[in-house]
Amino acid sequence: MIGRSLSASEFWKKLPWKKFRRNLFRLQVRVYKAIRANDLHKAKSLQKLILKSRAARLLAIRQVTQLNAGKKTPGIDGSSSLTHQERLDLNVTLKLYVNTWKHSRLRQIPIPKKDGSTRILKVPTMADRAWQCLVKYALEPAHEATFHERSYGFRPGRAAHDAQKFLFNQLRSQSNGINKRVIELDIEKCFDRISHTAIMDRLIAPVGIRNGIYRCLKSGVNPEFPEQGTPQGGVVSPLLANIALNGIESIHQSVRYADDMVFVLKQNDDEQKILEKISQFLAIRGMKISEKKTIITAATDGFDFLGWHFKVQKNGKFRSQPSEENFKKFREKVKKIVNNSNYGARVKAAKLAPIVRGWRNYHQFCKLDGSRFSLWHINKRTWKVFNSAT
Repeated sequence: MIGRSLSASEFWKKLPWKKFRRNLFRLQVRVYKAIRANDLHKAKSLQKLILKSRAARLLAIRQVTQLNAGKKTPGIDGSSSLTHQERLDLNVTLKLYVNTWKHSRLRQIPIPKKDGSTRILKVPTMADRAWQCLVKYALEPAHEATFHERSYGFRPGRAAHDAQKFLFNQLRSQSNGINKRVIELDIEKCFDRISHTAIMDRLIAPVGIRNGIYRCLKSGVNPEFPEQGTPQGGVVSPLLANIALNGIESIHQSVRYADDMVFVLKQNDDEQKILEKISQFLAIRGMKISEKKTIITAATDGFDFLGWHFKVQKNGKFRSQPSEENFKKFREKVKKIVNNSNYGARVKAAKLAPIVRGWRNYHQFCKLDGSRFSLWHINKRTWKVFNSAT
């Protein structure tokens, strides 16, 4: 309850967020340990505790309304932000209806792809996002106990740099990378074709969560494929995709980041047999390999993965550097800000700093020397623009 002396905004700001995170983490650790001990009953009981937890509810609301990158994107109800009082009201709503949550329709946003086609981003309402985030807090630790070690996408404590390190260990000179090949695997419309049955059969959750996830899947269904697909704009969607795809890494030596995969082949490996096993694995889950985009490449020819270009040089040494497409997008972002005449040099500097810093940090383990990835020209242009504005 809000005290008479405190407004909703003051009450929200004074909430003990660090204590809430500690409380939630303790519950999640207990769920993880229960699954590792094969105690499914205890794990589901603990998941119910997370759903009832005030700390988890408030953290979920804070995550989707204040911290997530898409916090300003409205759903079908047109609401792009919540006041402090509305957040507190949503907390009460979640408490009452968390086990019987009814999903609203999804707002569909067409997103152009680089091949000229479009994909549909389906955005839930703010309330639905908060429910999904709360459910994710309960589901994630249970499935983290079962996920494959070479899966790195959308998982706590893991990042794209872990996948980069794996490829380095597989393709460096000590591993005879010069004689290896890779399969750049592409799954055709992965999020649109995931079988609902494949997800529900593998879901570790009590009845309340299972029913809610099923309704969540059905809210974004494609009329042409009523038993397939998960909304790409949902908070819980990446976790559901990981649940469905978990185990594909065991087919052959590989690394996976969400639906992006690279299989590393030795000289005597039969790529056709491996592709056949992958096809059988995906068919059970309602998906199939994209024949146009799946490529078998020699490590010495190089390949792109997660914004990097990996290549084994003629001397056998492994090299990674930003991919051409990644560098092109980065330059376009910088130029768009530098050449914008709607705001001054101080605002431009504030907008540029996180972009440049983020790009450099992401590629910190790459080969960036030489003129190709030099920021000298961008720096010179920025200096000219900033000085002319002062």
